Amino acid sequence: MWFQIKSYLNFLWNSKNQHGVHSPFVFLLVTQCFYDKKKYPQYKLLKDYRNALLRNKNTIEVSDFGAGSRVFKSNTRAINQIAKNAGISQKRAELLFRITQYFQAESILEIGTSLGLATSALSLGNPKANITSLEGCPNTMAVAQSQAASFQLNNIRFINTKFEDYLSIEIPNSQIPNSKTQIPKPTTNNLEPRTYNLKPSTQNLIPNTYNLKPKTYNLQPRTYNLQPKTYNLIYFDGNHSQKATLDYFESLLSTITNNSVWIFDDIHWSADMEEAWEIIKQHPKVKVTIDTFQWGIVFFRSEQAKEHFTIRA
Repeated sequence: MWFQIKSYLNFLWNSKNQHGVHSPFVFLLVTQCFYDKKKYPQYKLLKDYRNALLRNKNTIEVSDFGAGSRVFKSNTRAINQIAKNAGISQKRAELLFRITQYFQAESILEIGTSLGLATSALSLGNPKANITSLEGCPNTMAVAQSQAASFQLNNIRFINTKFEDYLSIEIPNSQIPNSKTQIPKPTTNNLEPRTYNLKPSTQNLIPNTYNLKPKTYNLQPRTYNLQPKTYNLIYFDGNHSQKATLDYFESLLSTITNNSVWIFDDIHWSADMEEAWEIIKQHPKVKVTIDTFQWGIVFFRSEQAKEHFTIRA
């Protein structure tokens, strides 16, 4: 807690608004998206989605594969409490909606569905987008799926998986011939045309015997990358640890385009996450970053000079 307070005070000291931004690209993003004051009708849907969760007092057993929770002491948690304490805020959901709408992202990956509060913002931001949302806990994902269906958010594909598994998926064992699989050896009979006497006969017809000795094939499992070639937007809200964050960053670099937008949640969660954010900023493919305190936003625009901004959003 004290670490985050110190980090936030440091952020306030260094942050700027649009008047301190000299990049035309970032200036337009800040003025036309971050500070857009229009009251979009989708905001009500985002609020209704949240309120439906806040009214849900059912409990679920949560499987936590990330850095853990600072609020919950047990894995048995009420859905309304998860929405209240662990979900994206209404203000942040509206900003995520505006960012998705601003860039008109068509292919979106979300790492960490939880109850789908951020997922709903991504979906409403561009209803034509293809969204893949990954969640390690099957019970929270089931709630998100039910919510999305009730709000007719039909452009989301939910996948229950560990994030590291999704980034490198092996074919299920049931689909892979193993070392004991036996495949008959093809015969090499002379198949020249022959004339057969089809009249009834009383001779003893002994069937031909073919040598069909099985041959063993050693087909080792192969790893297949089942991701699309590119993502226009990736929202990282899963494992808030330095190693996991940097692993996901490196694994997904092959999916970027010049206009890709990556959003990292909780970059000031801990000293390790702040260090991960600094490492990401220095990567040679990263050209522009924006620190909004809650989020670190990354752009890969090759035509831009390398710049880092700290913006109050």
